[in-house]
Amino acid sequence: MSLSQWITIGVTVTVAVLLVFALRWVLKHKLGKVWRMSQHVVDRTTYTSYGAAAVVGANLSLPSRDNVDWSTYQTIQHAMSILMIATLTGLGVSLAYAVTDMVLARLSVANGDADRKARRIQTQVRLLRRVITSIIVVLAVAAILFTFDEVRALGAGLLASAGIIGIVAGVAAQSTLSNLFAGLQLAFSDALRIGDVVVVEGEWGRVEELSLVNVTIKIWDERRLVVPVANFTTTSFENWTKQGTAITAKVVFPLDWEVPIEEMREETGRLITRSDHWDGRSWSCQVVDIAPSGEVLVRVVATAADTGHQWDIACEIREHLIRWLVENYPESLPRHRAQFMASEDADEATYAAQFPTSAFRRHEPNGVSGPPGGDPGEA
Repeated sequence: MSLSQWITIGVTVTVAVLLVFALRWVLKHKLGKVWRMSQHVVDRTTYTSYGAAAVVGANLSLPSRDNVDWSTYQTIQHAMSILMIATLTGLGVSLAYAVTDMVLARLSVANGDADRKARRIQTQVRLLRRVITSIIVVLAVAAILFTFDEVRALGAGLLASAGIIGIVAGVAAQSTLSNLFAGLQLAFSDALRIGDVVVVEGEWGRVEELSLVNVTIKIWDERRLVVPVANFTTTSFENWTKQGTAITAKVVFPLDWEVPIEEMREETGRLITRSDHWDGRSWSCQVVDIAPSGEVLVRVVATAADTGHQWDIACEIREHLIRWLVENYPESLPRHRAQFMASEDADEATYAAQFPTSAFRRHEPNGVSGPPGGDPGEA
């Protein structure tokens, strides 16, 4: 190519880049206050906008094949066409992210009951963004492939056998498609949202990311549990924040039968009502069962605004009441009782004095059973 042709390419590329620079300046400094999305567009398209401008400018200024005597010029033109498709694809993906960023930014300030709805919309927007990005990339790859003459010729043959190809492709992509539809089902059925507290495979955590293939759960100890999306539509799981963040804390104490229930209930009420982690809805302290080992099971229940406060108030109740019982009613702590029977040659009066409340009875020689140390027939 001649020097003038190189200059033309350079000038065109420079003008295209300057136009993009001017457009970004207007979006940032002039439209930023009246159009909220302008800042997101500027932030997301920093590199892709300049790259697309340079490549498009170069393609527009490339001379025709008749004016260039390079043997490889056709290959260069083809490569520039592919590069233009790739950069425009990147720009399109950046714009899609900019639009969704604006929506997500508005939803991030929601509180209370609105927070549940906001997290549902956030999940749907993030999933739709990935779907749109995937569609853009697939179309871009198809456009790049069809720039090759061999692929265009192959495409006509594929159309003739579309039925067979469709069956083969459907079987091959069955797992991927099932995950894709499972993700859409989760997002739009409101069964799972980003930020939900769930219990999956025995692990307690919070949904950190919901993609087209996997769900990433952040475990309380900073581990990450990655679960295929399809698992959430085929197996049951616990969602603690399905209808809201409010939740109930439960603490069970196995105690001795001598525990003073009324005093313990009063102390529990004093503790919970002045706790910063109680949401003010309800609390209770009740004997709910008797354990097979013989302890009385006392359950303390208190409501909390979210799972964080639920954990804190449960620990607070447990620590305070254990200390209170140890200091004031140590006989209430769980213990095992054992009763001993005197041997055959032991003195019955001595046995009765040592174990006056024993429920055991000794067999008398005359066949009459009575309490230790005395004959029930004696007056």
